[in-house]
Amino acid sequence: MTALKLRILFDGAMLGPGKAQLLEHIRETGSIAAAGRQMDMSYRRAWLLVEEMNTAFVQPLVSSARGGPGGGGARLTETGEEVLRLYREVVARSEQAAAPAVAALEGMLRAKQASEILSGK
Repeated sequence: MTALKLRILFDGAMLGPGKAQLLEHIRETGSIAAAGRQMDMSYRRAWLLVEEMNTAFVQPLVSSARGGPGGGGARLTETGEEVLRLYREVVARSEQAAAPAVAALEGMLRAKQASEILSGK
């Protein structure tokens, strides 16, 4: 399968497919820990990525509350929703613009032998 993976490198910050997926999982689950688990990521790693994103943008992307009797949780802020939407738009536009060149590159690849495919090479 051919896929275009896009990372946007800002001055001192980065937004890519992993962080976007983490934001989507936080939106779906309402939990940083659950979002991390869905990605086979430790809570600490997920939390560090959230902190990194919250620090990089003028407004935080994720709002969280500590657990306790009422339970904790996390949600995307309005800014988080907009950042995620804009990132997905950039990816979609990039895929569309790059499709002819990607197809041409794919056509130039050496065909894999059945034995290579089965062995994962």
